[in-house]
Amino acid sequence: MSLLADAEAVRENAHAPYSGFKVGAAVRAASGRVYVGCNVENAAYPEGTCAETGAIAAMVAAGETELSEVAIIAEGTEPISPCGGCRQRLAEFGGPDTLVIMATLDGRQRSARLGDLLPGAFVASSIVKG
Repeated sequence: MSLLADAEAVRENAHAPYSGFKVGAAVRAASGRVYVGCNVENAAYPEGTCAETGAIAAMVAAGETELSEVAIIAEGTEPISPCGGCRQRLAEFGGPDTLVIMATLDGRQRSARLGDLLPGAFVASSIVKG
């Protein structure tokens, strides 16, 4: 199964009773293993989680901390792009050359490097430890 197909399959499990906007994400770790996540809404809107966040959490829970590729899919007229918070989360575990594949259910897609989606990312090396 391709990374995009994994994202599409997990999208079906999204909990989106308020917006109806289901999103699926899959990340490929440096090991080659794939981890998936879907958005989970909550009646207290700020408490929901994005699909990318769920996939990253699954990767970290499995003991991995580096991702090499990301796929995100949702229904829409244009390929879905990660939100600002998820771009930052992806930058925590990926690098500027990490490939991000963005797609719609009807087959439209585009790809970008994480560094193009989040130029000047705030990363661990930005933090002065005292």
